[in-house]
Amino acid sequence: MIYLALSAVFLVVACAVALTALLRVGTVRVRQLVRTWWVPMVITGIALLVLTAVFDNIMIALGFMVYSDSHVTGLSIGLAPLEDFSYPVAGLILLPALWLLCGRRPSNGSHG
Repeated sequence: MIYLALSAVFLVVACAVALTALLRVGTVRVRQLVRTWWVPMVITGIALLVLTAVFDNIMIALGFMVYSDSHVTGLSIGLAPLEDFSYPVAGLILLPALWLLCGRRPSNGSHG
């Protein structure tokens, strides 16, 4: 279960950064972002999960990656342990949050 704990750390950090970013931009801006970003986020999430499933299975089948049964939960998609899918999800949460945190703040009420 070592990979599960590592995955949890990545997800918790990503969610904490996302929460910080959303609190920083304010409620009205969050509503605008949800309306604007939800479709691209869903499409990107599906693409990332499909690509992770395909390429992780290929790399595991070819022996590039080997997982000890004692370090994974045992749940998998094909050969890929479920924990492997937490990293693209964390990235999907983290990157837009960093975009918000590092982006230019509107100074005159315009969207930035």
